[in-house]
Amino acid sequence: MTKTSWKSLNPPSELRKVLETSPRVHVAGSVEELFELACGGADRDFLEVEYDLPDGSTVSEVTVARVRNGIAVNYMEPYMRRRDPDCMVIADDLPTNKLTFYQRFGEHFGDLRQETFYWLAGQDLAMYAFRTGQEGMGDDALAVVPANAAFFALGLALLQGIIPPEELPEDFSPKTIIYVAPPFRQTRFDGKQVVVHNRTDTVHEIFSYNLYPGPSAKKGVYGSLIRLGAAEGWVTAHCSAVQVVTPYDNVLTLMHEGASGGGKSEMLEQAHRLSDGRMLKGRNLVTGEERYVEIPRMCELRPVCDDMALCHPNIQQKNGKLWLVDAEDGWFVRVNHITEYGADHDLEKLTAQPPTPLVFLNIDAVPGSRALIWEHIQDEPGNPCPNPRVIIPRSIVSNVVNEPVSVDIRSIGIRTPPCTREKPTYGIIGMLHVLPPALAWLWRLVAPRGFANPSIVGTQKMSSEGVGSYWPFATGRRVDQANLLLQQIEETPRTRYVLIPNQHIGAWETGFMPQWLARDYLARRGSAKFKKGQIVPARCPLLGYALSSMRIEGVRVFHWFLDVNTQPEVGEDGYDQGAEILTDFFIEHVKQFLDPDLSPLGSRIIECCINGGRLEDYERILPSLE
Repeated sequence: MTKTSWKSLNPPSELRKVLETSPRVHVAGSVEELFELACGGADRDFLEVEYDLPDGSTVSEVTVARVRNGIAVNYMEPYMRRRDPDCMVIADDLPTNKLTFYQRFGEHFGDLRQETFYWLAGQDLAMYAFRTGQEGMGDDALAVVPANAAFFALGLALLQGIIPPEELPEDFSPKTIIYVAPPFRQTRFDGKQVVVHNRTDTVHEIFSYNLYPGPSAKKGVYGSLIRLGAAEGWVTAHCSAVQVVTPYDNVLTLMHEGASGGGKSEMLEQAHRLSDGRMLKGRNLVTGEERYVEIPRMCELRPVCDDMALCHPNIQQKNGKLWLVDAEDGWFVRVNHITEYGADHDLEKLTAQPPTPLVFLNIDAVPGSRALIWEHIQDEPGNPCPNPRVIIPRSIVSNVVNEPVSVDIRSIGIRTPPCTREKPTYGIIGMLHVLPPALAWLWRLVAPRGFANPSIVGTQKMSSEGVGSYWPFATGRRVDQANLLLQQIEETPRTRYVLIPNQHIGAWETGFMPQWLARDYLARRGSAKFKKGQIVPARCPLLGYALSSMRIEGVRVFHWFLDVNTQPEVGEDGYDQGAEILTDFFIEHVKQFLDPDLSPLGSRIIECCINGGRLEDYERILPSLE
């Protein structure tokens, strides 16, 4: 590429000045080019990404190793191996409920913005064009990255795609631009991850002052889609989705939402089996008892999306169900639960011998070796990083579904801690709860982040990710997103709602087994529509209905996995204390949505929650379709 080839990307005037001054601009036209650049050139197999600081010192951020199945990226600081939930700030004066740059740092962003452009103008740069979302359902976009951080550009290209310059449409006009400037993390932000969103009249600028791709290449792009959807009246859901095919060829489409760590990627995995073929349903943390389940054949999985789904008007059909399509080109898959060879044969095979090179993050691998997803980098001796990742292009995922799908069941997941009578917690959720629409909306408003989240920094206690669990990535007002989610639920009455925990059910440690078993159970029965007597009101109204019984291929799930208050280690007294914790948490977080602009229906549902509403009250406010 020549130095002036960037002109075909139609950059705005300020970026044009940066590119005219830069010593060298490499305009990438393919993922393969970025793989070559990732280690500093096709002839190199290792690069330490470092930057000179104004005081004469040098800071090393990350190492990049070329391995046989891709590249392995490892950050020097354990803090940089997970997303900081407080990294986003808003630089503009448009309506927002988020912390602004001025509120956090006591100054306006304009000066730092110009400093960032000045710094970029002095660097060798890599840049390319891509599109957020999908064609006709997103923005034209650009990425501008220091050339020695080409691994970051590569990760972004795998996640969001790349448009070769010769294939750019004549009317290509970038409306989203990501600028990456790592040294400012040290010089301006005390080593913290900071991503600044600046929404102008013409461009949504995203300034990433760190090299972990989660807050910017992943969630920054997500934020630009949420902003576009808010303006046009649609939602980019934070979910995975999968078509589940039973041994009898019945197909059920399940959409699984939830905060980070809520089991979205895991919903696309087959249940993990022991060497003898059994599945460990749970281990009692008090008695040490273990319970297993034997199901010879689980359902076939056809993945649709892993983390972001466009619920765009262009794909909605009037069948009473929600329609969605994947918003990404690749998936940012967490593999902390893959701790040994054989835990997930399909994922291990795909990543160890992929048809195209992959990007591994926080995986211990040296140049020329093979990166293995169970070899997690150590944060400190004996303490593996909780957030190892691999970026997988959806084009190499087996049985992936490329067209829009209609959703039969929307589930929401939550990481739950152990709960006992002696140590009551909100871990009172049974293996599967059925939610009426009003409660389904409340759960999406609050979206509890849950117990021991491995994806982000500092989340041992329950906290709220809020509206649809995508609020941490949104730049505007929460009430606008609350109204959009409620409108979506009202307009899709044939889509049903369930709640599924992971990690613990009462005193039982379960991992992700509850959602794997619930997924197969729902697919085999064909829906979440139950007859009278098959479900009973949960003791805690926020949990909707509990199942009175569950059988999968004739295998019974014991009642203490369905109704936590029946566990002798918990009892009704321990359960009620946990229900109080959960209820107080919900009331605290739904109050902030009582805004004059909230829809009247939404206000009624929230007031019902605050006033201690019963299950039948929620049913009356927004009835389920019979």
